[in-house]
Amino acid sequence: MSSTKKSDSNTPAKNQFVFTKDNYMWMLIGLLVVIIGFALMYGNEDIYDFRKTKLAPVVVVLGFAIEIFAIMKKPKDQ
Repeated sequence: MSSTKKSDSNTPAKNQFVFTKDNYMWMLIGLLVVIIGFALMYGNEDIYDFRKTKLAPVVVVLGFAIEIFAIMKKPKDQ
């Protein structure tokens, strides 16, 4: 018995990445936004400051939303 693999037309080529350059750019932007959000939370001043309790968590969640968008974004057909 010979075991031959049939090439499936739905599988990507071996040297093709899962994400495109555009996806990686959005992932980097999302990571930077998350880092900025955590940096806004840092400090020893007033713990109940607007920046630490409201602004920073919103910025972090926005960064994670950008990450989800970057993962779900489909590449444009060329």
